[in-house]
Amino acid sequence: MFKDFYAQHGEYVVISAEQASRFAKGVAGDYNPIHNSDARRFCVPGDLLFALVLERFGLSQTMDFRFLSMVGADTPLRFHEADDGSIHVSDEDGKCYLQATRGGATTHEVAAVDAFVRCYVAFSGKNFPHYLKPLMEEQGVMFNPKRPLVIYDSMGFTLERLEGLSPGLSLTRSSLEVLGKRADVLLEFSIQSNGEAVGWGSKKLVVSGLCDYDAEAMEAIVAEFYRLKAAYEVSAT
Repeated sequence: MFKDFYAQHGEYVVISAEQASRFAKGVAGDYNPIHNSDARRFCVPGDLLFALVLERFGLSQTMDFRFLSMVGADTPLRFHEADDGSIHVSDEDGKCYLQATRGGATTHEVAAVDAFVRCYVAFSGKNFPHYLKPLMEEQGVMFNPKRPLVIYDSMGFTLERLEGLSPGLSLTRSSLEVLGKRADVLLEFSIQSNGEAVGWGSKKLVVSGLCDYDAEAMEAIVAEFYRLKAAYEVSAT
């Protein structure tokens, strides 16, 4: 499903900066500068790792993901299942970047898995400015405009059924808790299928390097987001 966004080398998956950046922009609609292929602190989008886990292990009714560390470009990654059934994404030295647990029934039906991944990452890619900007403005804080850093911490969901899924996600509640120079952001969502509620979930983000909210600086960042979006859409046509 997502073979254009990685290369397989034996038991390892390798994701280039160009592939990761193309996934972030083209699939997730995520223009976070940390996913630009030329970014100094580049990292592979957590949503791409999420997508590859589901591509390999299927979609389960209950799944929880913990993002333990940022993945750099061209890092050989091994996707494997531990004896306890948990899923790990690790490098050649055994460093774990992502850990997932699951429960309930599992489907490997390509159409169902692909549809769920695409609707989730499209929702997830709206972190900024759609969800984060109003929360930061309300709390009077923001990330450092010179070094914006928003880190994917964890996410999880529960589905009441897997049959006949035509999924869509919508935000139901959002909150931001300031903890000194960082903030924890919780985004809660509902999952629908053909107008029927079939599940729920949440996603946690960590915003680092907090400073006082600056409306002018924030508007410049938002303007740059939409400039990058427009430039990408023109290049992709």
